[in-house]
Amino acid sequence: MQYIPLDSLSTRPPVTPTPNPDPIFAAARVALDQLREELLAMRTPGGHWEGELSASALSTATAISALSALVLHRAIEPSEVECLIRRGLAYLDSQQNSDGGYGDTDRSHSNIATSYLVLAARKLAVRALQLTGAFPSPPDGRTPLDDYIASSGGLDGLRRRYGKDKTFVVPILTNLAIAGLVDWKIVPRLPFEAAVFPGSMYRFLQMPVVSYAIPALVAIGQVHHFRGPRTWWPLRQIRSLAVAPTMQVLQRMQPDSGGYLEATPLTSFVLMSLAASGRGQHPVAIRCLEFITASIRTEGSWPIDTNLATWVTSLAIHALAQDPSDNGSWATPSLIDWHLGCQHQKRHPFTGADPGGWGWTDHSGAVPDGDDTPAAILAIDQYLTQIDDPARMAAAQAAVARGASWLLNLQNRDGGLPTFCRGWGKLPFDRSGSDLTAHALRAIEAWRGRSLAGQVRLNSRGLQKFPGAVARGFHFLEKRQNRDGSWFPLWFGNQDRTDEENPVYGTAKVLLAYADYARFDSICQGGLQYLVTHQNRDG
Repeated sequence: MQYIPLDSLSTRPPVTPTPNPDPIFAAARVALDQLREELLAMRTPGGHWEGELSASALSTATAISALSALVLHRAIEPSEVECLIRRGLAYLDSQQNSDGGYGDTDRSHSNIATSYLVLAARKLAVRALQLTGAFPSPPDGRTPLDDYIASSGGLDGLRRRYGKDKTFVVPILTNLAIAGLVDWKIVPRLPFEAAVFPGSMYRFLQMPVVSYAIPALVAIGQVHHFRGPRTWWPLRQIRSLAVAPTMQVLQRMQPDSGGYLEATPLTSFVLMSLAASGRGQHPVAIRCLEFITASIRTEGSWPIDTNLATWVTSLAIHALAQDPSDNGSWATPSLIDWHLGCQHQKRHPFTGADPGGWGWTDHSGAVPDGDDTPAAILAIDQYLTQIDDPARMAAAQAAVARGASWLLNLQNRDGGLPTFCRGWGKLPFDRSGSDLTAHALRAIEAWRGRSLAGQVRLNSRGLQKFPGAVARGFHFLEKRQNRDGSWFPLWFGNQDRTDEENPVYGTAKVLLAYADYARFDSICQGGLQYLVTHQNRDG
């Protein structure tokens, strides 16, 4: 392997940049100034960034199904949601790909999951709109969508896509069953009764869904209990007794906005399940409906989530601060206070997470996680050089310390960090991730650096945990490195690869941690070599 010098790598640029006469450097400076101006112009009046998630056929289909299910099960009058359903259908009609299928967004390749969701949405919408007296005629014969689904393997293809993870396949099959497209007999049961146990026990119960899908477990499990085949009488009685207490869990987990995780798909699956089980007027259903109604966009679509304001603000701050000519003028008191205010201050009812972490947005449906928390810590680390007010400085220092402690407590036994909950390692999206682990290591190092400089107070327990946590984290990264030197991330895949993995992103994220710790060893060299050899010809 050819080794590449790394001595010059640093994530901390010099305070005073050295003039460079190179014309390429001058052109880069002009481009950077233009990008900075554009980025700063995108701020909200409060000084932070909100961004906009792409419109989603997946989200739109689930929202249409939920609204239609409410109509069909007499929970609301058709006139209340007819306009929303029609707008959603019009959007879906504009998003069909040339192969007849649908992708998650307007830039996504077709996939069988979203295509099935659109099929179910159309079926339910036609039936719901028939009640208005002005309904669309269903298509005659096979459609391009039918052909795409058949060519993708049908239900077997759907099951193959998700394997043992029932987080996605069971909601989709439930949606199809509610639409009358499949028999309830083929929909796997979800053990909703397990939600009666304290949240701290969930990871020991071998749940068939990921940690952030408990609302789906409850609502979908219950609709199958009411609508599916009857089971052995004693077991059915136990489940019947569990309906009321698990509905309380569902209600307790629902945020003020009404949207679980601020996500239209999850909220829609909950709503259509409640509607199909005759509880479309339950308080949980009413708040789900309010969230879905408020989330539609002007073109008739729904996004996957409300926004990623905390995430994009953290990334924007870090990008601005890396500029050697940055003067920190963006670090306004309102921005700093907003960012500090996004830190969760009490135990989270959704995942049971302790206080101290950050979620992806400032909306109530966000859940603290292992990617947004280190991003926020690294952003606040940049604030510490810009704050003049002693009270605000103390608040920022305390926030960084709490956040770093939160990350240390999230670390799994394998040394890696998961997204939401420690110890949920059964299913792919609950496992430790290389990208998350590297991000957390960087945040912990920033925290330690500030503590050594006397800028952040570090309790004795944190001091004791730091060396071991870092060693385990890098050991995890070493074990997860692929033979070609790359790392796969847990999040942010690449649809243009057959395995949908994104090794360029994953490797880049991990190498930042190696640079922050000045660990320029053979592991780091292997990752850098992977990036260099996979650069495209156009640069």
